[in-house]
Order: sequence, then C-alpha cells, then structure tokens
Amino acid sequence: MTTPPPPWALLSELTHACPLHCGYCSNPLELTRRSRELSAAQWADVFCQAAELGVLHTHLSGGEPLLRPDLAEITSSAVDAGLYTQLVTSGDGLSARRFDTLMDAGLHSVQLSVQHSDPRQSDKIAGRRSFDAKRVAAKLVKERGLPLGINVVLHRHNLDAVDELIQLAVDWQADRIELANTQFYGWGLLNRAALMPSREQLQAATEAVERRRERLAGTLDITWVVPDYFSGTPKPCMGGWGAVSLTVAPDGTALPCPAAAALPGLDPSNVTDRPLRWIWEQSPAFNAYRGTDWMPSPCRTCERRTEDFGGCRCQAHALTGDAARTDPACSLSPDHGILVAHTETNGSPQLVPRRPTAPRRPIPTGHGEQ
Repeated sequence: MTTPPPPWALLSELTHACPLHCGYCSNPLELTRRSRELSAAQWADVFCQAAELGVLHTHLSGGEPLLRPDLAEITSSAVDAGLYTQLVTSGDGLSARRFDTLMDAGLHSVQLSVQHSDPRQSDKIAGRRSFDAKRVAAKLVKERGLPLGINVVLHRHNLDAVDELIQLAVDWQADRIELANTQFYGWGLLNRAALMPSREQLQAATEAVERRRERLAGTLDITWVVPDYFSGTPKPCMGGWGAVSLTVAPDGTALPCPAAAALPGLDPSNVTDRPLRWIWEQSPAFNAYRGTDWMPSPCRTCERRTEDFGGCRCQAHALTGDAARTDPACSLSPDHGILVAHTETNGSPQLVPRRPTAPRRPIPTGHGEQ
C-alpha cells in the first residue's frame, strides 16, 4: 500500500455543546456528551502527533469551543506543538477577559459565525439572542489585532441578504467572509426542505457576490461556495477522501471529514486507541475511498475523477443509501434525478432546531469564563 501524503489541516471538534440551535448544523444528530470529551492533556497529545504527521493548521471548533473552560490550555498546547490556530466560534461568551487569555495562549486568528445581517433574523435562525455578542466579539478581535474571518451558512432564510452580509463584514472590518451554501449533512439534512433555496434566490445572490467582489477587490476576501445540489458538478470530498485534512471528534474519533460519522460500517478508529499516524496511513476508514480504485462507473473512466474524486461520500450515502455510489450531485450520476427532485420542491417553512447536548440547559450567564 502506498503511503499517502501527510495532511496539512486538522479540524479539532472540542465539543458538540453549543448555546445556539441552528437548524443547518452539520454536527451529527447523535451529539457527543460532555462526559466523553477528550481532556486537555489528550488534546495536547493529539496536537503533537498531528504536527509530527505534517499538519500545519488546526481549527478549534465544535459545537462552541468557548464552552470548554480549558480552551486556553488547549490553545496553548496546539501553539506549542507548532500549529497555526484558528478559533471557530459563535462569539457567544467571548468576553474581553476570556479573549485575553486566549491571546496569551498564542491564538492566531478567529472565524466568527453569523446567521443574518439583521439582528432579529440572526437571533431567530440561531434560536437564541446572540447577534449583539457577535458584534462585540468582532470588535474585540480587531482591537486585539488578530485576523477576523466571518462565516455565513446560507439557505432560504438568509440568502436574500447576501449583499447586506458582505456589508456587515466590511463594517466589522473583517479580513475575509465565507459565504457557504448549506451542505446537507446532520441537522442540515434533517431540515433540508426548510433550508433549500430557490434557483431565483441563488442566481440573485451569485450576481450580488460578483458585484461586491469587483467593488471590494483588494480590501475583503470573499469566498462563495455554490451548493452542488444546483451546480451539476460534485465538489471534491474534502480535497479527496483522506487526502489533505482530518477531523478529530470530541470523543477522539478520527474521521476523514466531519460528516463521515454517519456512514454505516466505516468503523473509524479513536486517537485514544491508535496513533494518529497509523489512523491516517493505515486505518480501513481512511483508506476506504482514497484514490480512484474504489470508484464505480461512470467515475472510473471520467476525466474528472482525479479532480472531484467521485464527489462526496456522505452525500452519496444520504441520497442513495450507498456511500460508494457516484455522488448524485454529478449530472452524469445515474442517481442525479434524486437530487434534482429536492431542488424543485416547495419545501417547508419549519426548521427543527438542533437539540442541546445534555446536560447543557440552562447555560449560566458568562459561561466558560476563566
């Protein structure tokens, strides 16, 4: 077996706990309980192993990582291992005091999630009053001189506000905004009918993004992720399954992508049982869909097979029940009609909120303070 090139990125899901209840959340429906989360010492070992493997960058994510009272210790251990650290947060609970502890720990950058440009609509989508906390968090990050990225998951309920969301990023002095249309995994898949935009919405948003890119060139980096339900071409699965990045879930389960926990029979390894290098190079889960040998027709002979790698395995499973089939997002897939049918439905206005991770409610004011 050929040894795969080393990964460069690690998604560190420190917790599934979160004060928000966004219906598009990509966390699994079965959320990891707080009692099963890796300790700070275990995360320190993961970071050392990741750096030795070749990882350069880690996202400290969740859930909401600020709910870890030991977040500064975890951040420090990632920095000590030589990793570039980015905090991925809702901003809820990011006080000046808390942020200073993270700065002292060596945090390099922050990615702040925003649900809508309108405060009331943002709070409605998040299922909690949180917009004001985001504004405060953005100000803190810029005052302390760290790079600030804004991340917006787009769907039917905020896609019409793309222009205003970009203006919000300008007003908050963000360095980058990622406008990523919902990927239908986890809670997003459960709420697909309520989240699916219309083609007219998507076209108008695309045009708004292009206008803003031209106007803001050189001042704001705008990333626009088109939903592959509409594009006719599948996205490469995380740059290729087990090719450039890996995810470690709150309980230590190591996955080729955050959504892979839902694939039946994958049997992923855990960092508490196996070295990270073995997991990356030799584990059956990471080798299941590497390269092109596993591919069925039409992927096997397609000239794009080394570009899109057959598309997303998790999406193939979600739509067909078989992770090894060609991603239905591809117009050449024999299952493409299944996907198209979902884009032509009228959908539902109702969102099922993401369940809290027990025991998480109520969350005391100033949670996570140190």
